[in-house]
Amino acid sequence: MIHKYDEPVYLISIVAKILDIHPQTLRQYERENLICPSRTDGRIRLYSQRDIDRIKLILRLTRELGVNLAGVDIILRLKENVDAMESEIAELRHQVLKSQNSHSVSPDKALVTKKSIYDIIIFEK
Repeated sequence: MIHKYDEPVYLISIVAKILDIHPQTLRQYERENLICPSRTDGRIRLYSQRDIDRIKLILRLTRELGVNLAGVDIILRLKENVDAMESEIAELRHQVLKSQNSHSVSPDKALVTKKSIYDIIIFEK
């Protein structure tokens, strides 16, 4: 069975086994607000593949790069900000490209020339 990337399906014991870490490590990451697993009605933690990928990043930062959890928190927040800005830039680029490709003049605007000086005249309906 294939699950969606954000679908919470993994129990804490399974995630701990997959990542070869102690379940307490996952609980610590949650206390530090580095991860936020979903919860069932019975308060059982469920992790998605997105959560697992985030935990892998945390483990890489702490194990390979020697970053402490406070540093990890700052890095993750900065990464989220950069991702949001990249998304916004992509959308703005798309809008600019779209406006450059439309060659029509709005019906309520006209361009009038006078000896190389351009005035915009706005007509109201």
